[in-house]
Amino acid sequence: MSIDTKTAGRVAKLARIAVPEDDLPRLADELNGILAFMEQLNEVDVDGVEPMTSVTPQRLKRREDVVADGSQQEAVLANAPDAREGFFAVPKVVE
Repeated sequence: MSIDTKTAGRVAKLARIAVPEDDLPRLADELNGILAFMEQLNEVDVDGVEPMTSVTPQRLKRREDVVADGSQQEAVLANAPDAREGFFAVPKVVE
């Protein structure tokens, strides 16, 4: 696939990029270079290659999944303007 100056102008318009008329041939050449590189990438044999998320192997630190209440109820409620029976108390909004 080859991109001409008319197509390059349409791509620039769709991308909302202001490109002067005399710069359209250079833009078309750059887009053709990108497409040529993509064609090169399509020729690479990737059968059996697993997708990767990073170039370096990384493993997240894991912790035991334990259900807990947080053990900080008093500390959290200490900042509340009004707390009753272990909960935040808020004024009634709907009557």
